[in-house]
Amino acid sequence: MTIDRYFYPDQPQESALLVGVELRGQPGRFSVDDSLAELAQLADTAGMRVVGQTYQRISDPNPATLIGSGKLAEIVELRAELGASAILFDEELSPRQQREIEKAIKNDEIKVLDRTALILDIFAKHAHTREGALQVELAQYEYRLPRLTRAWTHLARQAGGGAAASGTGGVGLRGPGETQLEVDRREISRRIAHLKRELEEVRAHRQRYRQKRRGAALSTISLVGYTNAGKSTLLNALTRLAAPEGGEAGVLEADMLFATLDPTTRRVRLPGGREALITDTVGFIQKLPTALVAAFRATLEEIAESDLLLHVVDITHSNAAEQADAVGDVLRELGVVDKPIITALNKIDLLPDPGEVVDLLGRDFDDALGISAGTGQGLTELLELLETRLNRDLTPLEALIPYSAGELVNLWHVHGLIEQEEHTGDGVRIKGMLPEELAGRMRPYATAAQ
Repeated sequence: MTIDRYFYPDQPQESALLVGVELRGQPGRFSVDDSLAELAQLADTAGMRVVGQTYQRISDPNPATLIGSGKLAEIVELRAELGASAILFDEELSPRQQREIEKAIKNDEIKVLDRTALILDIFAKHAHTREGALQVELAQYEYRLPRLTRAWTHLARQAGGGAAASGTGGVGLRGPGETQLEVDRREISRRIAHLKRELEEVRAHRQRYRQKRRGAALSTISLVGYTNAGKSTLLNALTRLAAPEGGEAGVLEADMLFATLDPTTRRVRLPGGREALITDTVGFIQKLPTALVAAFRATLEEIAESDLLLHVVDITHSNAAEQADAVGDVLRELGVVDKPIITALNKIDLLPDPGEVVDLLGRDFDDALGISAGTGQGLTELLELLETRLNRDLTPLEALIPYSAGELVNLWHVHGLIEQEEHTGDGVRIKGMLPEELAGRMRPYATAAQ
């Protein structure tokens, strides 16, 4: 057991005592210390001040309180000593575990939170679009529905002891707690159903948008990576470097977990002249709540529908390999197992010997390249690598396109590769490569057996 204490000169509104669990014989991908350090970052992002942390090694989780009764009593005393307004567990607590821990604290003003509740709070804080707000609200309701009991414990205290429990608490106090609780549950259930319907409409809209995008023959690249790996910074850097004329403004960059949630898509021009769309999606994290993955399905489908994944790894992080593995876990959960991936080992400008580290970590990844989204180092090479990988999926074609269909020539220039181009009396003779969707539109003008 370890206890660390932190003291800050300015006291924010809420302070937290962190609690971790390490299962004997079941080592996690992250050590308990590293996982608690990440939990501290999450707490800081949520606006909480961490005043201490502790953990317990156990053989099996206690179904009632997660940790042992002796450890729980120790945590209750430590919380009072440190003056923490919240106890924050690094594992998701079941509704029963949360209730039992709250009973042990005997103070309704002290919050008992878990990693899932904290992440949901951060998502609610950072979701700015209607879609993002709907997704977060759905995840919050589904998480809170089985945890409603505590909100009505004041009725039991008013009724007094066992009488309230038996439903004989006196005039005006018989049964209202349970009745109100059931009303709340029905209201929340209705709200969940409504949110799911709204998100299905969002999903259908996204599907229509993707179909339109496929019709325009634009290749799509999805940025994936652990939260705070630098995805938004990279998207901004690529937009500045390679955006066509009239490129859009940048997205938020911040040194915090889950700085951006809402997906952002930008158009870039690759070195050979063709254009592609790059989409930044929500960052991943270990122990990402299942409710969030389900609620963000419409957004995360962008990853499954993309032509290529660009995995951004913070190469300076001490757990870079473990973070990359956690990203792989989420991709597998989404059913994305066969997409081509290029890995951008980011922030090499912060390393004393970037070449050595890139060579070492690069062995574990396919098509890995060291870059710095902050300084621009390696970004030209990254665009070339992205184009080379996308070009593998192009279809070769030779066609004579009449001048009356000149828009097809423009599409070929933007979305394909041109090896030869000749203007003749009958039209423009072109030999090159195209995305399959666009090749289908060109085949009526094909000049050779295709």
